[in-house]
Amino acid sequence: MKIHHIRNATMIIETAGKVLLVDPMLGSKGNLPPLTLFRFKPRKNPMVPLPNNMDRLLEKVTHCLITHQHPDHLDQQGIQFLKDRQIPILCSTKDEQDLTDEGLNVQTSLNYWETTDFAGLRVTGTPALHGYGFITKLMGNVIGFYLEPPEEPSIYLSSDTIYTEAVHKVLTEFQPDISVAACGSAQFDIFGPLLMTMDDILKFFNHAPGKVIANHLEAINHCPTTRAELQKKVANNDLEKKVWIPEDGETIDLST
Repeated sequence: MKIHHIRNATMIIETAGKVLLVDPMLGSKGNLPPLTLFRFKPRKNPMVPLPNNMDRLLEKVTHCLITHQHPDHLDQQGIQFLKDRQIPILCSTKDEQDLTDEGLNVQTSLNYWETTDFAGLRVTGTPALHGYGFITKLMGNVIGFYLEPPEEPSIYLSSDTIYTEAVHKVLTEFQPDISVAACGSAQFDIFGPLLMTMDDILKFFNHAPGKVIANHLEAINHCPTTRAELQKKVANNDLEKKVWIPEDGETIDLST
């Protein structure tokens, strides 16, 4: 198994003879407007380009997982890539019609806690809650995925979520070998945080039974947490051996 961190929440997972693209934000640097103007510096998004190895990796993609439709997870360039190649997609049942209307090849959809077979993997839809308090009502539907490839490590893609009882259940009862957590501490100019606060990020790290990959960092202007800041927190809590904080374009090779 290989996990390629691309940018923000976009990643590519090579497992079970398939190559899974997750939440494709494939547009060029600065092609989207800022998501905050006052709380954080109003920079256009994404703030960083795609890594140099992106074209080579995209050529290998066989399937796609989409957690939700926000443009920092699925932008117009991502939609066009999936549409042009008719890549088979797994998404939330609540997103199926919208994505189908876009001309995408939605092969399978899931509700929370439902399980299906997709791309040779057993996949369970997991609840995700995108924010604390009132902002959740504005952020819409989000789903996570628990992936069980045959004879390879299980992966929990928690998606854009705060720490909830459902997240705790997946970590403690499903016992994923690898968990992926959105750690950017995103927030708009008003309302509460959209992702886990640092206290909840550390709670996620501590309750995860296996390794954790931290993503959603340094790519979108409403995410203030940097890799350096997160690495310091990880070190201060003796979690260095448990938490990976990959750079854009970095590959985690679990087959070695």
